[in-house]
Amino acid sequence: MSKVERTGNRQLRSIVYGASSDIHGKGVFASRDIDGGEYIGTFAGPEVRRDGEYVLWVYESEDDGDPVGRSGRNLLRFLNHASPGNAGFDGFDLYAEGNIAQDEEITIDYGDEL
Repeated sequence: MSKVERTGNRQLRSIVYGASSDIHGKGVFASRDIDGGEYIGTFAGPEVRRDGEYVLWVYESEDDGDPVGRSGRNLLRFLNHASPGNAGFDGFDLYAEGNIAQDEEITIDYGDEL
């Protein structure tokens, strides 16, 4: 079964919403229960060459030394940091690391650069 990509805010709102966060500023929250391993959405935006606010860097392969950056334009740009996070990226696609309850904030581990 192939996944139906969620890139636009209208598509993402079937599974997440943005709201004020106790962690930092605005966050992303589950609008329904999300199962572990479930596809949440795709971090969408134009490709960039410089770092900035809401930029996600992804290494396309382990051999490639140059990451690809996207400047977030959808709700996923508001993902906040937690260690460990309850979601993680596979490329630009976000998946639940475990079960996420409705109204729980969805977080990712920003890694060592935080």
